[in-house]
Amino acid sequence: MENISRDLKFELLKSSNELPIVAILGPRQSGKTTLAKDTFPNKKYVSLEDLNHRAFALNDPLGFLDHHRAGAIFDEIQRVPVLFSYLQSEVDDDDTPGRFILTGSHQFSLVEEITQSLAGRIALLRLLPLSFSELDVKESILGLNQFMFSGFYPRIYQRKLRPTRWLTDYFETYVQKDVRQIKNIGDLSKFTTFVKMLAARTGQLLNLSSIGNDCGISNNTANSWLSILEGSFIVFTLKPHYQNFNKRLTKSPKVYFYDSGLLCYLLGITKPDELSTHSLRGGIFESFIISEMLKYFYNQGRQPPLYFWRDKVGNEVDVIIDGISIKAIEIKSGQTVQSDFFKGLRYWQKISGSDETLQLIYAGSTSYVRENISIRSWKDLSKIF
Repeated sequence: MENISRDLKFELLKSSNELPIVAILGPRQSGKTTLAKDTFPNKKYVSLEDLNHRAFALNDPLGFLDHHRAGAIFDEIQRVPVLFSYLQSEVDDDDTPGRFILTGSHQFSLVEEITQSLAGRIALLRLLPLSFSELDVKESILGLNQFMFSGFYPRIYQRKLRPTRWLTDYFETYVQKDVRQIKNIGDLSKFTTFVKMLAARTGQLLNLSSIGNDCGISNNTANSWLSILEGSFIVFTLKPHYQNFNKRLTKSPKVYFYDSGLLCYLLGITKPDELSTHSLRGGIFESFIISEMLKYFYNQGRQPPLYFWRDKVGNEVDVIIDGISIKAIEIKSGQTVQSDFFKGLRYWQKISGSDETLQLIYAGSTSYVRENISIRSWKDLSKIF
């Protein structure tokens, strides 16, 4: 089984030549361990999921690090958070670049630990499931519906697995194991219902009070559960762009799923063809496209400068990329471009006074320019950057 080349590898190598510690964060099964081993084949690999290694690190952190003084890959570092403060002293004594490579599957607790203990000593990278550009050319002949249905976890493609079967096991393991380790949730059935309700609202403004009421949980619990899902790379929220152009703006974020295959599983979609007429096709396609944008920035070691824009009367642009210039992008799941697809973009351009080229990403196969708007096929997504 051949490993799939990952775009993050270049940034990983670059960071390992600059700082003594590099951490790769991302969801379970996104390929973090494979990438670390492939990039640093001569480093000793230590899984902290292994009970013996974990006990050694917990009970005798100084002895554990002394045993790995030459450097190592420490997999699933969140299992032994006590190591962070000891790693600080270790690399202060010997700050050889690339000495320790860490991987972890829960970003919020890890980022907090890293900020407190390892600031200035560590590069923090994020690896999501495969991007469309990382897939083999042979895979790229698959249609859009198949890609959205299958999702992008590497193992599905490497082993030619049935997506629904694998994603069922993935989610059940996540809920039964990871969630309980992050926070002891008594009623896992309510938690699962909460996740499925978020799936049904993908691409929509997030109203946690409403979802909490529907699930029979408090607003504080809904906020806590959302943090768990964000921290373990299941969902992400897109914040509204702050530039108001003298208009009253929506303040609520939108919610999306990192992986379209997991989203389809949670929505009960059983085969790719169902996506052609599914009532949430637009939200699923939007979630897929924005996740691909996140991957583009994360693979360069950058924080994604992504937002959406919406005013109080419903004028909206799906994605604003706020960089050196501001790019406005609309996302449509139809295969035929209609004139009304441009409405939000035209309105935003008018009130912002922007002279940047407007862009529309759609589900068709041809990229072209129409009415001074750059229209991109979903397959040409990377060209917008």
